[in-house]
Amino acid sequence: MPISARDNTWILETEHTAYVLGLNTAGALVHAYWGERLPGAADYPEPPDSIFHASFTGPGHMWPEEYAGLTGLKYVEPALTVTFADGVRDLVLGFERAEVDGEHLVVHLRDAHYPLRVELHYRTHVAHDLIERWAVIGNDGAPLTIERAFSAQWQAPIGRSYRLSYLSGRWIEEFQLHRQPLSPGVFVRESRRLTTSHHASPWFTLDDGATEEHGEVWFGALAWSGNWKLAAEVTDFGRTRLSLGINDWDFAWRLGSGERFTTPASVGGYTRDGFGAASRALHAHVRDAVLPHGRSPHKVLYNSWEATTFAVDVDSQTRLAELAAAMGIELFVMDDGWFQGRNSDDAGLGDWWPDPKKFPDGLKPLIDRVNALGMDFGLWLEPEMVNPNSDLYRAHPEWVIHFPTRARTESRNQLILNLARVDVQDYLIDVIDRLLAAHNITFIKWDMNRNVSEPGWPEAGERQREIWVRYVEGLYRVWGTLRERHPNVVWQSCSGGGGRADLGILRLADQIWASDNTDALSRLHIQHGFSQMLPAAAMEAWVTDVNASRISLEFRFHVAMQGVLGIGGNLLHWSEAERARAAKLVAQYKEIRPIVQDGELYRLISPESASPYVATEYVSADRSEAVVFVFRRIGGGADAMLAGYHAIDPRQPAALKLHGLDPAARYKITGQGPARSGLAWMRAGLTVPLGHQESKILRVRRVVG
Repeated sequence: MPISARDNTWILETEHTAYVLGLNTAGALVHAYWGERLPGAADYPEPPDSIFHASFTGPGHMWPEEYAGLTGLKYVEPALTVTFADGVRDLVLGFERAEVDGEHLVVHLRDAHYPLRVELHYRTHVAHDLIERWAVIGNDGAPLTIERAFSAQWQAPIGRSYRLSYLSGRWIEEFQLHRQPLSPGVFVRESRRLTTSHHASPWFTLDDGATEEHGEVWFGALAWSGNWKLAAEVTDFGRTRLSLGINDWDFAWRLGSGERFTTPASVGGYTRDGFGAASRALHAHVRDAVLPHGRSPHKVLYNSWEATTFAVDVDSQTRLAELAAAMGIELFVMDDGWFQGRNSDDAGLGDWWPDPKKFPDGLKPLIDRVNALGMDFGLWLEPEMVNPNSDLYRAHPEWVIHFPTRARTESRNQLILNLARVDVQDYLIDVIDRLLAAHNITFIKWDMNRNVSEPGWPEAGERQREIWVRYVEGLYRVWGTLRERHPNVVWQSCSGGGGRADLGILRLADQIWASDNTDALSRLHIQHGFSQMLPAAAMEAWVTDVNASRISLEFRFHVAMQGVLGIGGNLLHWSEAERARAAKLVAQYKEIRPIVQDGELYRLISPESASPYVATEYVSADRSEAVVFVFRRIGGGADAMLAGYHAIDPRQPAALKLHGLDPAARYKITGQGPARSGLAWMRAGLTVPLGHQESKILRVRRVVG
């Protein structure tokens, strides 16, 4: 059984790990163990008690509580804070009962005086070695105010010095990986922008000396697409824990009698095999349990934005579609500029029907032509936004997020529709549903190109601070309803690049546009950070014309082929020879696509390292095949000087040791001589000679017989 009980102790076991919680002698629900699975129930430690320290600190301060309330002599980060109707802000949660149903444990807590109930939910994902947690707060009495409600508090083993890994960044520089030692106190990462944001991601790892493929790592992520908060706390008594959930900044939620508030889920895991294994566990979970279309392969697309920007019409798009089809493209996506009044970014958002001047007969003639060329058709939308210069805004200026006494700050000439409002949700569902029902559209790029300002919702009165959560719930309702009505449509989450990339949005979107930065060298860093949390199948990556004069077409393709391949360059400016080379690379990607999108990722050489090389390996589930991508960048020192001399070609080899192969099987590798055992390729390794800014793809195939 994945979950077993022993004397008010609950043991949650996955294939390789275990998580234990229970009641200590004082009756508090505390964390007891998170680590490698042990042979028997008796092997796990008892729920910890604490000894008296001083009159300045109570025992509750030292307990590793599973879900701490704000009460007594406790000065650690609480998971839940509320204000009751009579002004009391003290929360005393006591254990009531626990229920086990297969892979699902629910622990019921109740306040000692008020009719407030808390359900702590735990679900085991056995094959992925993950625990999923969330909380439900219920009220059976007078209205109260929730001021903080985290999803989980993850406890690490006591007495160690930990390092926190997290992702940070900004627009066109998303998913930058940082590793930082933790010291006593609280270190916070968060978003206050209404979305997940480019600036931080709701993901973490903790380690005390791990490497990519070795050492203990505790890790987790939050399935939420709005404001979030991660508080990494080291207490004065040697305990380290991560609190993760909805951000309590500017947040308040009125919980009436009979109402419930459910937090988003957080998943967490443990491995002895380093950061790579932590990523692979999350990747498998996303592919198997999160993505709407699961492990279905994503098609190679062409996006017309860089070729035509807003100047779209039937003729311009048809010409691009003909060139794309000749290259083997499978999906043609028309970007911004196709809808009513849209000739620049200062008009049209909100009016989601074809511009009659550009498409006098509607979109159908273009879609029919694209389909006749053997490609699917996709479209760009930005449903959450409105331009003041639009029919929608002129009809409903009250529909945007705003304070009535303040100017409405425009960013990119647009305002944000208040998706907390049901009437706004209904409008978007109706207009987009009609668009999809009337056309053979199989792909939608859903964009969002600004963050919030003036976060007001005048009609909500005293409940305006609920907007941070109700907006996201409204987004989920709109997107989820459209998914239900059009189940075959593939959706992409884009927010000016990677501004909304999380496990919550991936229950609706099949993939993420990781960044507006399509420079191949920059993408090596961005994609490396993205891969810490999310799999290649969820990452759209384009080949564009950015820095095409100094970075070869092959190098740009190889970088993009590490995810879901797309092309965004202006095909009208590509030579016939370039399009022919691109066609061969597209065909090559189609051959390796199942391994890249569905395989296990091993990061062989990180772009964060001092090496001029970057290398990644994707291994098929049955270990019969692998694909290795190797890149050489221009480094510093002698490399930089040599790069200036075109007559010199310093071809120096990258030394690689592969991972994930069957040690006893024999494998043949492109350009690497005779077949050798998997163990040999993993221990003795191989070398790949490369010049400056060259790249290679190596195919690894198991030899039968």
